[in-house]
Amino acid sequence: MNFYDKILKLIEKNNGYVTTKEVVENGINKIFLTNMVRNGKLVRISKGYYGLPDYIEDEYYKISSKSKNARFSLATALYLHNLSDRTPLVYNITLPFGYNGALQKEKKVILNFVNRKILDLGMIEMTSPFGMKIKVYDVERTICDIIKSKNKMDAEIFSKALKEYAKSKNKNLSKLTKYAKAMNIEKKVSEYMEVLL
Repeated sequence: MNFYDKILKLIEKNNGYVTTKEVVENGINKIFLTNMVRNGKLVRISKGYYGLPDYIEDEYYKISSKSKNARFSLATALYLHNLSDRTPLVYNITLPFGYNGALQKEKKVILNFVNRKILDLGMIEMTSPFGMKIKVYDVERTICDIIKSKNKMDAEIFSKALKEYAKSKNKNLSKLTKYAKAMNIEKKVSEYMEVLL
């Protein structure tokens, strides 16, 4: 199998996408990507992000591939967990304080910054609506985040998400309490849960 076939195999595995990083990690020189773009076999979607000519752009994957520390959060995470039916027009991303990278220039992104100590709290990997692996906060972390950021949230999205969570058979109240403690919002979270449960 030549390098071009290896790249196509990676793309097939990724539902039509590949990043320069993935190609290099698989021992392939990135010049092969450039050649594939020149020959019309691939299109360069953005820096380090390539797709087949008939690709459907996966904004989630494209955004998350710009920083290894990017986690989908708040309203975007609610949507990914089916706690909101509003398709994101802008994407909420949480990053560590001090971040100074490419996502700051993205028009479709709202950045939220946290202490590095809680950056990975409740972080899971899930599949984007287009089939790619992305980093997202789990349901309990997302509930803590929206309670902490209530003033920045759309009131309708906020109350619907809390009601949906309270009704859910899969809610994990001990995990919610653990996260709330780590984020110093235990009192706020328990007040909301007392009203809803």
